[in-house]
Amino acid sequence: MNRILLAALLTCAIPSAALAQQIDPAPVIPNSQTAPPAADQGLSGTVSDDSTLADLGIDIPAFATDADTPTEASAGGTAALGRAIAEIITADLKNNGLFKPVGPAALPGVDYAGVKTPDYPAWHARGAEMLVQGSVSAGADGQLAVGCGLFDVALKQQLITADWRFTAADWRRAAHKCADTIYSRLSGESPFFDSRIAYIAETGPKAHRMKRLAIMDSDGANHRFITTGQALALTPRYSPDYQSILYLSYLNGAPRIYVYDVAGATQRLVAATGNPTFAPRWSPDGASILYSMAIAGNTNIYRISAAGGASTQLTDTPGINIGGSYSPDGTKIVFESDRSGSQQIYVMNADGSDQHRISFNGGRSATPEWSPRGDLIAFTHIAGNLRIAVMTPEGKNMRYLTDAWQDEAPTWSPNGRIIQFFRTEKDSGAASLWQVDLTGRNARRLPTPVDASDPSWGSVRK
Repeated sequence: MNRILLAALLTCAIPSAALAQQIDPAPVIPNSQTAPPAADQGLSGTVSDDSTLADLGIDIPAFATDADTPTEASAGGTAALGRAIAEIITADLKNNGLFKPVGPAALPGVDYAGVKTPDYPAWHARGAEMLVQGSVSAGADGQLAVGCGLFDVALKQQLITADWRFTAADWRRAAHKCADTIYSRLSGESPFFDSRIAYIAETGPKAHRMKRLAIMDSDGANHRFITTGQALALTPRYSPDYQSILYLSYLNGAPRIYVYDVAGATQRLVAATGNPTFAPRWSPDGASILYSMAIAGNTNIYRISAAGGASTQLTDTPGINIGGSYSPDGTKIVFESDRSGSQQIYVMNADGSDQHRISFNGGRSATPEWSPRGDLIAFTHIAGNLRIAVMTPEGKNMRYLTDAWQDEAPTWSPNGRIIQFFRTEKDSGAASLWQVDLTGRNARRLPTPVDASDPSWGSVRK
């Protein structure tokens, strides 16, 4: 049985905490710069062949600087920042599985004066097809000015150029923005690198597990614990406007739905239902929240205003109905139910009408999540092992993306091309975050300081 439904059955056994939920003032954990290498195969949306992009030679030398100026950035002065930014761009493009870039450690440096006028013959001789050159400089106001350009070496032509200004503390965002710009220009897809992930950080023995809300950048950097662990935190989800995180908290066995304001580091209570409650989810416009609640042995799906107030019941069947996820246009909801005798996936209209089953793939199906593109539904398929799979909203063309002992709880990248999930190891029980592209050929583990589950991938930052 998947962990979300198992939680529904074992709610009364949730350990209590002595104090109220509090926001954790813990400092940011140092950046993790290492990650397992990506596989060599290319990424695909509706599973087309991107091998030509995967073979594209992209050279990314260290970004140049007009003067090596000290900064308050964690990477150091502008010269060190130039190399660090190029390294992050290289890692972003490599780890998504679509490109094979060469980073600054294997390349000569670039003079500041030549950033916008590459030495095309020299780069062609090195075998580069595409070239990324950029610059970083520090202003008197403490802001960093970062420029990024993509050049076609064979055509001797600049394809794109972009500039950003960030505070020294946000220097990594400049690298992600540059990677996003390159990715979008070469693939034709929407970007996703400058985004963040919320998840549940797990520590302690299995019988008394501490579960805290945590956030980090898409590459695992700038990690921060949000809650203290004095109350159990579960199933986070970023709001559509990226300003808040919705999550479920259990204190002394009492469930509460909270919305945490990321910028203000404050939270507000949306609902204290008084009954076992699970899996709160935003509507696409952020105006309402879905959640599941158990009453008298049956679990049904409800909708409540994001501001709180009275709830509207959307399902009313014996058994367990749980885990609603809206279609991008907000007109439909996909959810799981055991009304047929086993966990399966259903779709209904946003008002609860026209409830019908769409999963007929053998085994059981759970934790559905609608793609932001609207073309696919990701879910956990349970037939022996738990595996991440996708299918159309009509329940057709199911494909497995993973093949491990226990993979579950998928969440989509902002552009609908990559899926994150968590994996539990069979022998140790350790949980970790992973992501895989839609071909299923590029799976990699995300760095986290402790065990991790229930990821939620936020939208691209403005």
